[in-house]
Amino acid sequence: MVDSTVVLFGQTLAYTCYCLAILLVMGWFGYKITRPGKDNKVTNVLFYSFTGMLVVLGVSLHIVTYNTIPWAPMDLNRSEIKADKEFNITVEKHKFTLPEETLNINCHEKVLFSVTSHDLTYGFGLFRQDNSMVFQMQVVPGHPNDILWEFDRAGVYTIRSTEYSGPAGVDITIKDAVVVTCNESASN
Repeated sequence: MVDSTVVLFGQTLAYTCYCLAILLVMGWFGYKITRPGKDNKVTNVLFYSFTGMLVVLGVSLHIVTYNTIPWAPMDLNRSEIKADKEFNITVEKHKFTLPEETLNINCHEKVLFSVTSHDLTYGFGLFRQDNSMVFQMQVVPGHPNDILWEFDRAGVYTIRSTEYSGPAGVDITIKDAVVVTCNESASN
């Protein structure tokens, strides 16, 4: 899977350029219609050409970036994918309970995190050492809450609640809860 930081950087760059193009067209249009003199109008052909170009560019960006979301193929084909490992995690009274002290995962294993809340709505997020988020999901009591993920690089991850669950839930965190290891044969 493509790392989410790469996806975020690429999409930030692409959509920033797109927004700048929109702002430039708006500025050009505003300048043309507000300046004094006879040449203060925008022809229909020019206006609709720019508008059409922005629509085509915007739709193209969405089509091109659709498949860059790393978890999309796994979610779309979820019924056909069998998890290599499954971790059943509970959360109650502002505390995560893991099946093991450390969740050990090998690279390229498909892992199902199944999280059950017994009282409130929580979040379940996995974070890198630099505090950037790998993924997150909302955990609603009385509903199935799970996420399927494949890790492609070694790392140590922290679990955090990503939902506000009252003042007592400000720091629902388990540091270094997930350890992903890669060996020679797993990285091929």
